[in-house]
Amino acid sequence: MFTGLVEDIGRVERLDRRSEAAILTIAPTSIPAEDLAIGESISVDGVCLTVEERERGRFRVQAGAETLARTTIGALRPGSRVHLERAVRPHDRLGGHIVIGHVDGVGEIAGRRPVGPSVEMSFRAPREVLRYVVDKGSIAVDGISLTVNRVDDHAFDVLLIPHTLDKTALGDKRPGDKVNLEVDIIGKYVEKFVKER
Repeated sequence: MFTGLVEDIGRVERLDRRSEAAILTIAPTSIPAEDLAIGESISVDGVCLTVEERERGRFRVQAGAETLARTTIGALRPGSRVHLERAVRPHDRLGGHIVIGHVDGVGEIAGRRPVGPSVEMSFRAPREVLRYVVDKGSIAVDGISLTVNRVDDHAFDVLLIPHTLDKTALGDKRPGDKVNLEVDIIGKYVEKFVKER
């Protein structure tokens, strides 16, 4: 489990395709790769992956066919910047919201406009994602916990404050760029319990 508070921005060094999988070699900026345990979960642009190897200054994860089909991981290239977050420990503060790292769908940046020192961003999203998006609720975009400012049948808006623009790579993205979306898991559980009753 993650919180959606980006811990580091890493850089993809290699992406090797193997049959129906991809091996990514990632160099973190501030997380010491040597501190990552083999088998540890790590969020890469909001996708929960497992550290399979590590060496000085870099680590490797593997994305299977399902992950490549349902996320933006397969579109990464050497040099791509990615958001990194290690899993929550039981004593950590839950500063964002509960993020599982299981992407619900891929969205697309529909627009962006400056609002003072911040940037308002609009995202087109699949209907099956938008059904769980609510005004002032939480959503993870490329693993970043954000508050929804507005939602309609086709898109939702968020405001990226200066801190988010400075500490993540989302502000570098432009209309047409794809992003990983994960809705708040609590809404999906509530829907399931209500349907069963």
